[in-house]
Amino acid sequence: MTTQQQIEALRSELREHNYNYYVLDNPTITDYEFDMKLKELQELEAKYPEYYDQASPTLRVGGMVTKNFETVVHDHRMYSLDNSYSKEDLEDWEKRIQRVLGDVMVEFTCELKYDGASISLTYENGQLLRAITRGDGTQGDNVTTNVKTIKSVPLRLKGNYPEKFDIRGEIVLPFEGFAKMNEVRVANGEDPYMNPRNTASGSLKLQDSTLVAQRPLDCLLYGIVGEGTGIATQWEMLQKARDWGFKVPTVAKLCKTTQEVIDFVDYWDVHRHDLPYETDGVVIKVNSLQQQDELGFTSKSPRWAMAYKFKAEQVSTVLHEITYQVGRTGAITPVANLQPVLLAGTTVKRASLHNADQIAKFDIREGDTVFVEKGGEIIPKIIGVDFSKRPVDSSPTAYITHCPECHTELVRTEGDAKHYCVNYYGCPPQITGRIQHYISRKAMDIEGMGSETVELLFKEGLITNYADLYELTKEQIMPLERMAEKSAENLVQGVAASVQIPFERVLFALGIRFVGETVAKKLAKAYKNIDALMAASEAELTAVDEIGERIAQSVVEFFENDANRTIIDRLKGYGVQFAISEEQLANQTDKLQGLTIVVSGVFETFSRDALKKLIEENGGKVGSSISSKTSYLVAGDKMGPSKRTKAEKLGVPIISEQEFLHLVV
Repeated sequence: MTTQQQIEALRSELREHNYNYYVLDNPTITDYEFDMKLKELQELEAKYPEYYDQASPTLRVGGMVTKNFETVVHDHRMYSLDNSYSKEDLEDWEKRIQRVLGDVMVEFTCELKYDGASISLTYENGQLLRAITRGDGTQGDNVTTNVKTIKSVPLRLKGNYPEKFDIRGEIVLPFEGFAKMNEVRVANGEDPYMNPRNTASGSLKLQDSTLVAQRPLDCLLYGIVGEGTGIATQWEMLQKARDWGFKVPTVAKLCKTTQEVIDFVDYWDVHRHDLPYETDGVVIKVNSLQQQDELGFTSKSPRWAMAYKFKAEQVSTVLHEITYQVGRTGAITPVANLQPVLLAGTTVKRASLHNADQIAKFDIREGDTVFVEKGGEIIPKIIGVDFSKRPVDSSPTAYITHCPECHTELVRTEGDAKHYCVNYYGCPPQITGRIQHYISRKAMDIEGMGSETVELLFKEGLITNYADLYELTKEQIMPLERMAEKSAENLVQGVAASVQIPFERVLFALGIRFVGETVAKKLAKAYKNIDALMAASEAELTAVDEIGERIAQSVVEFFENDANRTIIDRLKGYGVQFAISEEQLANQTDKLQGLTIVVSGVFETFSRDALKKLIEENGGKVGSSISSKTSYLVAGDKMGPSKRTKAEKLGVPIISEQEFLHLVV
């Protein structure tokens, strides 16, 4: 046997032993024997570097250091899930599904919702290409080096797998491993970690992969995304993933009725505490991928999936004080400052009270003993008061009348739940809040700058609005606290690089009230440049698809303000993108203006996403379901029969992929 053959044989044997131990939980050799074989391979690889393999089992021990984690755009967006908390919620969801699909059989897969750090793994030709955190769903951080150290993540796949695909899952920390980590920390005189989920998430961003390799992280997979996978159902997807070497939990069930789903939920609500991992609910998915395609997505979530959350943990504690926060729009949020209490694995000290109406509804007062739970086990909220423990000298809460920061009298308009500070340009939290929004990842994504840096720059008088960022110099920044020469350079370079951010994200970054990401895209597409948008009237704005009176009024008010116009003029001078690029404009026409087009099925020339993009680029609107307002149904292979039936019933023209292309060519 040649040296190369010896190395390959060892790699193959170690991969199989690793799979048996970490995925199947069925080791066939002792830990000592495994370590000896691994050591032998390490020595051979060190001696013969020409036989390097990026999928070698030796890479799992770590050793590489990542100073900065690269931001990567997901090939396929990672959507969040809608939540349900009752049988009625699930039944309503099923009715919505049936309205779209028609009178057809719908099966559901039920899987436990493991509470960890979401991850997307990309495989090409059977090898792990990259691992990206969920981030904001559109882009995340490249943590490939750290994920390679997780033993249950296959570096090379088994069997007959697609050429390229993404697989999604959760990086989790089992209870047993978490307990052992805390034993070591306590023995070393360090504070214990608070909960497995946050510890798992934090592990992925450690700079030294050797430290990650020492943590008993696990990776549980649940969903494959990609073209040409040859998979027809979610249930088949789970089995295929197991066959290719992934660790896919066996706790799953194929259900034919909502009652079967409820039975699964009820069982695991009780027995989840017997599992080795944290869980916070059940994920229910329409089993057929064809039906999933017909149902499609909202702007945030798939219509074909629902997360049923287990009942939230609840505790009681004392509310010491109600304080008030000022947001970037001037909205006032009351905050309950609590006696620290352990809730769902974390210490809770504060909870949002939302607005004056909620305080009045529950008659919440300082000094009360209140009941606290985590909404969806994420955000702490007060759900009631223990009146039996109310102090005898208690008095009702008087909501503040003036801004806690600038002392301007608060305003509350009819129909609005919140109070507002109207001192838009003089209230410090509003000023810094707008700048923090401007630099955020979904907006201008300015590297080297965070919320604390913005606060510091404002405090030192270096910035009073986001246009000031473009005049900052390294010499101004370096003397500031925690600012070395390199960090000052990175900040200035990050600001300079932001002039490449496209118009729709700049529009979102401006922080116009009610103009979120989706609205910003619609306005940018409709008006093409900032000057046209600034000249638009309320009536013209409401004529744009999905732009209502409230948004239109807010946009007009923003641009009527002289200070805002001055800032925009300054940003133009710095080179910020205030128009759709020539390249984007070249791809846009009005050929489909006023048309709503639904795309369904599998196509030969373009993917569904590419067809939808063509519709939008040519002025049309992509519909998610057939209605009387649908202009065309573009029908591909394997399209669901319910859509065809509904289109025929409503008289909606059904066209082929080629017929659609003739509309836009």
